[in-house]
Amino acid sequence: MYDGETRRTATCSCRSVKLVLAGEPRRVYACSCTECQRCTGAAFSYRAIYADAAVVSQEGETRSWRRAGSSGQWLEQTFCVTCGSVVFMRAEALTAALSVSVGCLEDQEFPAPVMLHWPNSKHKWLCLEGVSEAVTP
Repeated sequence: MYDGETRRTATCSCRSVKLVLAGEPRRVYACSCTECQRCTGAAFSYRAIYADAAVVSQEGETRSWRRAGSSGQWLEQTFCVTCGSVVFMRAEALTAALSVSVGCLEDQEFPAPVMLHWPNSKHKWLCLEGVSEAVTP
């Protein structure tokens, strides 16, 4: 278990799933790929990468759905069985870490994303000031 001072709790919409995290995330990012748009029902996802060691506890019943990404590696969305909120995801390329949906943290002071992945799929109106855009195929 990680012994950081900061503790945050990610919860789903119905509050059945709770994921307690310690410390600060490794990185905060946004993604505008079409799969993230479908998953969130919005123009982009907003996520924070935490080491597995930062997970203090997890409560509530979840299910996961796995798909192949554009690289051929798997991505796995984990969601509440009751309300369907995607609380976190894992990726084959992201070893010993998980990517938490920042909206589930309910923290208005949470850091802004530092990178937008898949900018070629973003909505034309989307402008994230000060956020770099990743080069994608």
